[in-house]
Amino acid sequence: MYKNRLQDIDELKLKIDSYRPLSENILNQIKAYFKISFTYTSNALEGNTLSLSETKIIIEDGITIGGKPVKDHLEVIGQANAYDFLFDVTQKEQNITEQTILRLHQILYCNINENKAGQYRDCNVLITGSEYDLPKYDKIPELMKNFCSEISDKKNSLHPVEYSAWLHERLVSIHPFIDGNGRTARLLMNLALLQAGYNIITIPPVVRNDYIHALQEAQLNSNIQCFYNFISEMVYEAQKEYLRIIEKLN
Repeated sequence: MYKNRLQDIDELKLKIDSYRPLSENILNQIKAYFKISFTYTSNALEGNTLSLSETKIIIEDGITIGGKPVKDHLEVIGQANAYDFLFDVTQKEQNITEQTILRLHQILYCNINENKAGQYRDCNVLITGSEYDLPKYDKIPELMKNFCSEISDKKNSLHPVEYSAWLHERLVSIHPFIDGNGRTARLLMNLALLQAGYNIITIPPVVRNDYIHALQEAQLNSNIQCFYNFISEMVYEAQKEYLRIIEKLN
């Protein structure tokens, strides 16, 4: 269903790069724009009931939404804080380590369960509606160390978009945390994209079924290319939006 968009992405990146360096004012506006949409979409994929406009109100005005669960509000705050952390990390370093991943989850999840934030799960879990068998909890530390040891090689051998997708798929498939694995994987993917000079991408809830299908193709049928293609489509759409905003603000 989704085709490989790497060539189209690279062409768009050249156009975007022609506008660089962008002013601090434009960069701040773009960062704020994508913060709302990324926080909303990533949470909505996991069942958060807050709308895009409600997410915006919580982030920008600090106002709670009547009748909405406390957990949904805390997920917005955690996601928004983790989003800001992506940019802090990108300015300081170009590597991704196990500590980076643990820190992402800690920021994301600390308001929901401080004792579990940034900690590997200590029990076995299932993914509802999936035939994929998650690793046993006692295998998590070893699997994460092996995963992180591969990061440098994958970064050097894959296109940056495929590398970011690989990070996402591997983390979700290991499922190291009791909760927040999908959100952490999307943060990690976006960190890799930012470090490579791309912009934040979102996965709209409307394509959730395609997203899950592509992930399951990688997990159950070893068809990682299907997931690469899906993510490349999301990056392509994000690059088009990024270029549109730059052209409008310049």
